[in-house]
Amino acid sequence: MSDTEIIDYTAPRLSATEFMRGTRIVLGRELEAYFDSPIAYIYAAVFLVLSCTIFMNSFFLDGIVDMSPYFEILPFLLIPFVPAITMRAWAEEHAQHTFELLMTLPLHSSQAVLGKFFAALIFYALVLAGSLPIVVMLVFLGDPDLGLIFANYFGALLLGAFFLAFGLFASGLTRDQIVAFVLATLFGFFFVLSGHEQVVEVLDGLSPAWQVGTWLYESISVLPHYQAFGRGVIAFADLVYFALMSGFFVWMNQLSLQRSKY
Repeated sequence: MSDTEIIDYTAPRLSATEFMRGTRIVLGRELEAYFDSPIAYIYAAVFLVLSCTIFMNSFFLDGIVDMSPYFEILPFLLIPFVPAITMRAWAEEHAQHTFELLMTLPLHSSQAVLGKFFAALIFYALVLAGSLPIVVMLVFLGDPDLGLIFANYFGALLLGAFFLAFGLFASGLTRDQIVAFVLATLFGFFFVLSGHEQVVEVLDGLSPAWQVGTWLYESISVLPHYQAFGRGVIAFADLVYFALMSGFFVWMNQLSLQRSKY
């Protein structure tokens, strides 16, 4: 953000039009920052190469003519990829001492948080869209289930939104980008691995009376909710999970920024 643009957390209540206008201003500035940064292109290229290579290996070596291997590995690829996107969002503002300047713009903290969140989500969606040539190839080679592919992409978008929400929250907790990256990565490992079958079995074995592994799997982990989309199921409960969890971390991000003022 520029040195002249600041957020006033005590600004009066805004109308819906004013709120959207301020959010779009932040969103546009953040998107411009993403596309002006060569690092963002490097991250995107590495992510696409890794994810598409995994698909091609399963396609040529195992003869799997669908995108299930791509979407199965996606949560594990997002664990380091999303923190690499979000680690600079707020930590860099603190490190460059521009965060203090952000406190004087006639914007609410929620506008700044949502602007950064949706900018990161748009960037992620564009990177995810880089895998669409795989869909085109499958259409030419056979008769893929396009409904299932759509459900997978929708689930991947919701998964990315969730990762971005807690990644931005982690970035707002520290002035150090590396610390922000590590925190968000640990969040990612927790939410993904707590849904892994072997991890659940180990945790249940350590606490048979409490069944901690099963509780984490059923109540906290993102994996079972994401995997439902891989089966072509778009259930209301899974939509609510992603909405609540993403909304919670966006809200926590806003609270952390408000506390940083004092």
